[in-house]
Amino acid sequence: MKRDQLQIAMFSIHSSPIGELGTKNTGGMSVYIRELARQLGTRGHCVDIYTRLNGSKHNQIIDLYDNVRVIHLSAGNNGYVHKLALYYYLSDFFRALERFKHQENLHYDLIHSHYWLSGRLGSWVQDRWNLPHLVMFHTLGTVKNIAGVADQEPDLRIATEKKLTRTCQRILAPTEREKDNLITYYKAPSEKIGVAPCGVNLDLFQPMDRAAARQCLGFDDNESIVLYVGRFDPIKGIDRLLEAATHLQDHRRLRLVIIGGDGPDTPEYQNLQKMTRKLGIQNTVTFAGRIEQNHLPPYYSAADVLVVPSYYESFGLVGLESLACGTPVVATEVGAMRSILRDGETGQIVTHANPRSLAKAIEIFITGSGAKKVSADMIRASVLKFGWSNVAAAVIDEYDTLFRQMNYEALDNASAKVSSL
Repeated sequence: MKRDQLQIAMFSIHSSPIGELGTKNTGGMSVYIRELARQLGTRGHCVDIYTRLNGSKHNQIIDLYDNVRVIHLSAGNNGYVHKLALYYYLSDFFRALERFKHQENLHYDLIHSHYWLSGRLGSWVQDRWNLPHLVMFHTLGTVKNIAGVADQEPDLRIATEKKLTRTCQRILAPTEREKDNLITYYKAPSEKIGVAPCGVNLDLFQPMDRAAARQCLGFDDNESIVLYVGRFDPIKGIDRLLEAATHLQDHRRLRLVIIGGDGPDTPEYQNLQKMTRKLGIQNTVTFAGRIEQNHLPPYYSAADVLVVPSYYESFGLVGLESLACGTPVVATEVGAMRSILRDGETGQIVTHANPRSLAKAIEIFITGSGAKKVSADMIRASVLKFGWSNVAAAVIDEYDTLFRQMNYEALDNASAKVSSL
């Protein structure tokens, strides 16, 4: 059932789509929500993205794109709240949402929740507003715990995720692997799960001349530049990337550029700095800090290779961004990396993800030995199908599937009532 104009309520409670990328709670999920909403808006659908007011720097309502608004509502004291603690303020958010909807006389066709906290809120809204509810978890607590490199995700999160797989009408996964995780660990019904990939802004992320990009950023043309882009979270594997750099010290012009983080005063930043000194690579590593997304393309183009050293990713968005800029990617076997990389051409998958194996894969691309010569344009061509327009079309198909399922259920219920007469 196709609908020309949907009214969509999106929930991203803990992470604003207009937050500062690379900081603790703002990463690929925020990019995903923002880009998907923009594409839905260009197709005439109306999207209200509800997020928590964190500080007073934003207006309550922000017109983000055509037909797309970000709406800030209060939960707690409007200051910093740890993600888990935010669970206990969801009822505040729900009451604020109800008031706002009533005041503005709003009506929606469906709920699209992002992450388990938003999913919990979405389940209440689903019941109160009698609307179909689609959830995208982005990461799964059980899989993070299996990775075993960060603080254990609480039982509350895992129990909530399991319940959501039973009570929501549809689940969206970014990869077949994540769909398998949902089935294996949460017993989610296979027929309820749709798969649609993440995407990349092909207008923003384009190849630049490498020498020009390096000159712009103040890097030497004869350096071997290895790049990391992402949050400073143990699950991201920056520790083993730093250890891998110790196996590359024969390359005396090596520079490891690390982008992301909440600034030099944070424990995460200081711990990484301390680790570089302990490993003796402090002169090799450049902490570039948080870089706005529209300023990232020169970094990708300047690099010889991007590294995704994560212990767990649901997809791995930065890999797409690098490839779109014509720069190969070395990655652990996480998320969509196996399906988007061609070993020895557009990148390399490291199956035994220890620092030495990571270093060997990086070396292929900083020395050119063992890698097939592939132009930046050919690397970019490998990800053209991941443009956000195509991703939005796939998500709209999932919405249509959701409505069809709801209609079938309504017909079945009606038939059951008739049969019981």
